[in-house]
Amino acid sequence: MRFAVVGAGALGGYFGALLQRAGHEVGYLVRSETLEVLRRDGLRVHGDTELHLPEVSCTDQADQIGPVDAVLLCVKAHHLDAVLPQLPSLVGPLTAVITTQNGIDAPRRVAEVVGEGAVLPGIVRIFAQLSARGVVDHRGGPGSIAFGEWTNRVTDRVIALREAFHDAGVTVVEPTDIWSELWQKYLFFAAFGLLGSLSAQPIGVIRTRPGLRELLSRAIAEVAAVGSAAGVSLPADAVPRSMAFAEVLPEGSTTSLQRDLLAGVPSELESILGALVRLAAVTGVPVPLHELGYETLAVRAANQD
Repeated sequence: MRFAVVGAGALGGYFGALLQRAGHEVGYLVRSETLEVLRRDGLRVHGDTELHLPEVSCTDQADQIGPVDAVLLCVKAHHLDAVLPQLPSLVGPLTAVITTQNGIDAPRRVAEVVGEGAVLPGIVRIFAQLSARGVVDHRGGPGSIAFGEWTNRVTDRVIALREAFHDAGVTVVEPTDIWSELWQKYLFFAAFGLLGSLSAQPIGVIRTRPGLRELLSRAIAEVAAVGSAAGVSLPADAVPRSMAFAEVLPEGSTTSLQRDLLAGVPSELESILGALVRLAAVTGVPVPLHELGYETLAVRAANQD
């Protein structure tokens, strides 16, 4: 299959490298700084997965790739505005655009550009980060991907894409309700991002310090309440299931939101916490922990600019 991977950061580098190794045609759409590095050094994955691709096809112009079978959209949510105008050059009548952004609003934003019919809302579960441009450090997590049609229909293209990822060595989750799956990840990621960013501590500390552990559970419950009020069908055990996930993560795990905020660089604060606070206001669900955390972190981020 022909893939366009938008962004060669931790996610794009990891999944794109596995797809290329499996024999798929992969073109990377990247920024000019990354383009130079990839052309010179190729792409490397270290950690739980070891892989070096000395030659990768990459460009900073989408029309040089052209329409593909699938677009794997791997930029962070706050970089979407910069890449959305290039998506139409990659999308043909049957192209699937798989969103992987943390949060809940990326599918809608992408659909405004290419239409709901082209968008497959997606979820990845992996702990990975760049140690340098073109070098992915895979630190654990399931290394999985899940996606589905906007309407949850199981179409031929969904089946073909699931097979492609599976054959590339990626764990493929096949949810019956992609929106429920998206929110189940969001429950934990938003709450962990909130507590990790405020405390500047990894999951090992948050899950073992009684006060922080209780706050994590309450924060997850806040997100679940907003999702349910918004019409998302969440399992009855969504909160304890999220807490159980916290137990199996490497103790040093942090979220990209936490790392970016602490580093003083642009972050997903608006798409992760801001989006929840705004949706909570619309649905009338109280989210005091997230309101306090969002406002505190927003002021802190503004003062770092």
